[in-house]
Amino acid sequence: MMKPRLAFLGTGLMGAPMTLNLLKAEFPLAAWNRTRAKADALAPAGARVGATPAEAAKGAEVAITMLEGGAAVQQVLLADGGAAAALAPGALVIDMSSIEPARAREIGAELGSRGIGFVDAPVSGGTVGARDGSLAIMAGGSPEDFARAAPVFAAMGRATRVGPVGAGQVAKLCNQAIVATTVAVVAEALLLAASAGLDPAAVRDALRGGSADSKILQNQGGRMLARDFRPTGTAKIVHKDCANILAEARALGLTLPVAERVAALYAETLQDGMGDLDHIAVLLELERRNPPRRLGDRPDQLR
Repeated sequence: MMKPRLAFLGTGLMGAPMTLNLLKAEFPLAAWNRTRAKADALAPAGARVGATPAEAAKGAEVAITMLEGGAAVQQVLLADGGAAAALAPGALVIDMSSIEPARAREIGAELGSRGIGFVDAPVSGGTVGARDGSLAIMAGGSPEDFARAAPVFAAMGRATRVGPVGAGQVAKLCNQAIVATTVAVVAEALLLAASAGLDPAAVRDALRGGSADSKILQNQGGRMLARDFRPTGTAKIVHKDCANILAEARALGLTLPVAERVAALYAETLQDGMGDLDHIAVLLELERRNPPRRLGDRPDQLR
């Protein structure tokens, strides 16, 4: 059975390794990125490079977007000369960006009016999951469109349909609420241990296997101890996700006090110029508030 022709729009930090896994799975694929060099880097692996989103999408049966936010997704797909107009009849769009649920529903409705299917399918797992093809994919769409997307998802990770269009984005907000909160509290706990004169690495090891253990304690906690702030997922993206969490909560008539406090912490991290660092940069914000307290004596790795 022939594999569908793909267009991958947005080959940045996450999109590039996702594209490589699709190429390894032998999908015919055209790539586009706003910074052309990032798409050109995929040509040796077999990608055709489009100069515009429409050029990359021309004749594609499935288009995948992995962009910074909802406005970018809407622009790339639906603006005059956008990718949607160039897709094959009856094509499917899979948006794997993290955007507002309401905007996902709006995009899905517009594409549907043009006879194009839509699945919103944000991911969790960071650049490591993107590289290893082990992403957790939270998908919203009809059962039929999800089934069409399933072979594509299989090359990138494990996909679960959680409901209709927009549901994937709500599930991602739930994921990000847990991630952002846990990263912040791990930073606080390790700084507390260091400030009390304990070896924070030993404290982290002591917590292994207990009720407080988590992937974030082990992975992001390890990077905090190494003071490795090079981006695997930036603080500004998590800040955007926090804003989307609170906006969706307001739309549902909910008050989420923990999410509000974490959103404020990330906002201050950005205000202090650390938005392009990894989201564990909240540790730097906590240290800024508590001079001269610091987690370890290693130099900061920023780039």
